[in-house]
Amino acid sequence: QVQLVESGGGLVQAGGSLRLSCAASGRSFSSYAMGWFRQAPGKEREFVAAISNSGGSRYYADSVKGRFTISRDNVKNTVSLRMNSLKPEDTAVYYCAADLSISSVATMNRVDYWGQGTQVTVSS
Repeated sequence: QVQLVESGGGLVQAGGSLRLSCAASGRSFSSYAMGWFRQAPGKEREFVAAISNSGGSRYYADSVKGRFTISRDNVKNTVSLRMNSLKPEDTAVYYCAADLSISSVATMNRVDYWGQGTQVTVSS
């Protein structure tokens, strides 16, 4: 079992930055690929970014490439999402997720573990 707790959400003006963090507890964090997803009101949950268990591979949705950066610390058992140049359309609840398969995370296919989410609101 892996428990995930997100933090760092909040209200920010367009053009601003936020850093989301996800703390993982449980076994073998370094075995898991990690990802960030988001869900805006009235929309389906969508993939944002993923990182392999070693951190050597990273994937991003086209909508966030060049603005968001995913990283992880396998000593502290955390994964982060640095979000720059935020836009109102980035407003959503952001979820952290974990799975043994980077493919599952990157395609949001049958991901095993999810956090409870943290709200990000970008004002125009």
